[in-house]
Amino acid sequence: MRMRKKKHLDERLDAVKDILFVLRSEDRNFNSTIENTEYIDISDWFGRKAPLYLEIGCGKGRFAVEYAKRHPEINLLAMEKDSNVIVAACEAAKAENVSNLRFIHGSAEYLERYLKAGSIERLFLNFSCPYPKNTYASHRLTHAVFLERYKRLLKADAEIHQKTDNMHFFEFSIEQLSQNGFAIKNLTFDLHNSSFEGNIVTEYEQKFLDLGQPIYRLEAYMSKKA
Repeated sequence: MRMRKKKHLDERLDAVKDILFVLRSEDRNFNSTIENTEYIDISDWFGRKAPLYLEIGCGKGRFAVEYAKRHPEINLLAMEKDSNVIVAACEAAKAENVSNLRFIHGSAEYLERYLKAGSIERLFLNFSCPYPKNTYASHRLTHAVFLERYKRLLKADAEIHQKTDNMHFFEFSIEQLSQNGFAIKNLTFDLHNSSFEGNIVTEYEQKFLDLGQPIYRLEAYMSKKA
């Protein structure tokens, strides 16, 4: 069910337009994204050159804002397709005066139209929709279709960091990554009872923690054997 448009949404979006890029020409022909590129000038937008990280599905921005604050040496793009949600993320970044964070409003299928190949050094997938029905498996952000897109967008030594509360989605992700040229490291089936340090708890993560559910996490990188 589509979320109802929030009151004063247009005005709120206009107030954050300097840090928000809205993807255009979403004609549902995903194959045309490579042929008809409209690359964002990343260095100009951020006002500097720095390693570029990307989060797909940033929600209200808790992870993105905190990560950008902890790592001022990188530029972080945070993507979200729900305008009602991304406006809150942009406002949070403004309130915290985070200068190395920008936002993209749109769907991940169109990223290659706007970001150059080999431009991303790290990709975060935090609590992506698991699409539990098998008929919607191709919509999962770790499906082979998306992994092929990531291969083109990621630098050769880049990493994918994934967190989820859904065990079946996590197992699916491990399978898809392994079958599509990625190696996996730092895998845990219970993040908050592991030795991992530096975790940033997202909005969704806190909800699942409050319910006593384990959090699954992995890091993946392109295997040299691929």
